Amino acid sequence: MLRVRPLRHRTEDTPSARRAKLHVVPDPPPLPEPMGRHERRMRDEGGPEDRAVYTCSCGYLFEAPVTASVACPRCGGEQAW
Repeated sequence: MLRVRPLRHRTEDTPSARRAKLHVVPDPPPLPEPMGRHERRMRDEGGPEDRAVYTCSCGYLFEAPVTASVACPRCGGEQAW
């Protein structure tokens, strides 16, 4: 006796449909937020400058760039870092 099987349509239960589900494309990375006008101006001007206020033992108060060794402009004494 000859048995006839019904034609299987592709459903979610077929192996090929299950393999197709495993192939997931990740979402694209989010777009960067637009810069505010203050941030844009700071970048256009070259960024922030790191400066500090130093007090020398001679009593002179001065502003200078932040570095590991700063000398007093008045007496030339080295400032402790």
